Formats: sequence, structure tokens, C-alpha cells
Amino acid sequence: MSYELFIGLRYLKAKRKQTFISLITLISITGVAIGVMALILVLGVMTGFSDDLREKILGTNSHLVIQKFGAALNDYRVVMEKIRDCPGVVASTPFILSQAMLSSGSNVSGVVLRGIDVVTAPSVIKIKETLVEGSLDHLAHDQQSTDGSMLPGIIIGKELAKMLGVGLGEPLTVISPSGLITPTGMAPRWKKFLVVGIFESGMYEYDTTLAYISLTNAQSFLKMADEATGVEVKVTDIYQVRTIADAIRGKIGLSYLVRDWMEMHRNLYSALKLEKIAMFIILVLIILVAAFNIIGTLIMVVHDKNRDIAILKAMGATAPAIMRIFIIQGLVIGVVGTCLGLCGGYVLAFIQNQYHVVGLSQDIYYIPQLTVKTSLFDTLWVSCSAILITFIATIYPSRQAARLDPAEALRYE
Repeated sequence: MSYELFIGLRYLKAKRKQTFISLITLISITGVAIGVMALILVLGVMTGFSDDLREKILGTNSHLVIQKFGAALNDYRVVMEKIRDCPGVVASTPFILSQAMLSSGSNVSGVVLRGIDVVTAPSVIKIKETLVEGSLDHLAHDQQSTDGSMLPGIIIGKELAKMLGVGLGEPLTVISPSGLITPTGMAPRWKKFLVVGIFESGMYEYDTTLAYISLTNAQSFLKMADEATGVEVKVTDIYQVRTIADAIRGKIGLSYLVRDWMEMHRNLYSALKLEKIAMFIILVLIILVAAFNIIGTLIMVVHDKNRDIAILKAMGATAPAIMRIFIIQGLVIGVVGTCLGLCGGYVLAFIQNQYHVVGLSQDIYYIPQLTVKTSLFDTLWVSCSAILITFIATIYPSRQAARLDPAEALRYE
């Protein structure tokens, strides 16, 4: 062990009459630990919220969407065939989107009507996993209602079912805003459907505004030919989706609009990313406060150890060696505080994930409870930031110690 490290560690242990300095050292370590713990928890909460939100969004939506500019996709089968062997593509399915109104007799609600292919849709979106009642297979064929009539099936969200006051096996009237022109004016197009399934995606926005019918029923109801609004695509790696999108454009040509999930939800994810950066900057201030404690502690130690520093210099210790003694002392405070903060952050994250101490209202937030996801990158970033701030805090006191004149310090001894 070098004498700089030995003396730096010894200075951390105050003498019996210098308990105050030891107390200030503990306060400095605690300040660093609290700052690091807060950073780990907040960044973990933001990461967990983003991941849970992405999982719920991509459970209802696809990774990629292919459409035509300002027109329906009348060659969707050709497009699906062309992208089948494209690297990174797992599956594809056609879809139809339209605005509509659902009426249960006493209640009315506006929805996004989504026509899906019952065979290929489950391989792209997680509709089967979100079903809490009924079956997706019932969308493919007309089902018998309580009055004996055969009606096409519809799957609606759990919250929407509550709003309309309907349950499984009950009829609904679907009204399209694009009606038929009659001699008396515009007449709305409507058709009765039977509720054959109820889903719960975990996102209130989807559970109140989304309804599924089969692709053929959507084409028939909306008076469309054999065409679709677009094609949804599932990919192997959601983070390489832009590269896969470029490959798809090369296969199908530039006359098609190819959008990935990052582009379609960029406003939301940009806001979350900005919020995470802002929270990081704000919470770094806690570590800065602890850094000022470290500066104060080292200044007091330097003042108290004037005689020791003078003797070391008289014995041949260089100014850089004196600086290293106090830098080591400050870095030990920072490293110990950082390690304690990391341990505390991980323990609290485990408790939250295991026992869900902090819950959220699902009507307001997209998730029922906070999930803390700590990543290696965040841990390294927080640790390096805390230690760097601590190192910077040690420079001024250590330079003051190095500049001490031994003759001046020993004159009155």
C-alpha cells in the first residue's frame, strides 16, 4: 500500500476528540448514497414505465404498417407475398380502420372499428392474449343471437362494454358516419352485430374506443371491394425496425407508405425520453449538495492536519503526493456513498417489484403499478456521474493542502 493511500484512509478515522469531523464524513457519505439511490429509483421507474407502455401499445398495434398514399390497399395480398421473405419479418396481416358509433339501445359511444383477418391477425397483434371473455374464432362466422337470428360477431373492450351496458352474447348496432345518399338526404349505414368477445388490453384508451370485427364483415359493412386500409407487420427485433422498414421499401417500391412504431408514437416516446433526462439532471443536484459536504469536510481536515502536512513535506513528500492523499480521502467517501446508494436503490426496486408497494389508478395511468427496471447502462451512468462529481469536489481542498508552506505551518509549533 502506498503511503498516500495509507494516510488518506487513516484520515477518514477521526480521533476521539475530533468526532465532529467523523460525523461530517458520515453525512457526506449519506448525501451521496441518497442521491445515487434516488437516481437509480427514478431512472428505473421511468424505464419500467416506458417498457410497460411500449409492451401494451405493441400488444394492440403492430411493429410496422404499410399503406398507400391517400388510397385503400387493393393489392394487399401481393404486398404480403412480397415481404414474406424479407429479413426480419415474422408475420403480416391486412386490416381495415374506420370511425363508427356503437349503440346498445340506451347508450351510444364513438369507436374505432377495426377489421382484422381472424387467421393471420393473432400472429401479429396480441388479441388472443387480451381476451377475457369469448373467442376470436367466433368473428369468422355469423353467430346465433338469443332471438334466433344470425348476426356477425364483434369484440369490444372491457371498459366499452361497461359504458354501453352490454355483455357477451348481446347485440349491438354499429352505425357508420359515411351513409347512403337518399332522396331525403344522407341516411346513416347501420348493421346489428353480436358481442362474441371482450378484451382488456390494460390501456384505458384502447379499452374504451376500440372494436374488432372480421375483415370480410368490415368490407361488407363499409361497402369496400377486396381491399384493406393497410398491412400490419411483426418483426423479430423492434429496435431494428427502421432497418427492416428500409428493406421492405426496397421490395415493394416507393409508392407505399411504410411507418414503424417509433414513428407512429414518437411524440409519446420523445416526451418520456425528455422527462427521463430532465429527472436525471434534477436529481444530480442531490449529489452536488453532497459534493459540497465533501468539500467542507476536506477543508476542515486540511485545516486540522496542517502540522501533519508540513511534517510530510519536510520529510520529502511532494505537492502531487499531498494532493493524492486528500483526493483519495474524498474518492473513498464518494465510492462508499455510491455503493451504498446502489445497494439501497436495488433493494427498494426489488421490494416495489415484488410487493407493489406503490400502486396507480389505471383510469389515469396506463399501468396498474410502478415497475422499476434497472439497467446496466443506467447503473454505470449514475455511478460514473457520482464518482466524477466527487472527484471534482476534492480538487480545491487538495490543492490548498498541496500549496501549504511547511515553514509557515511549523513556525509556532
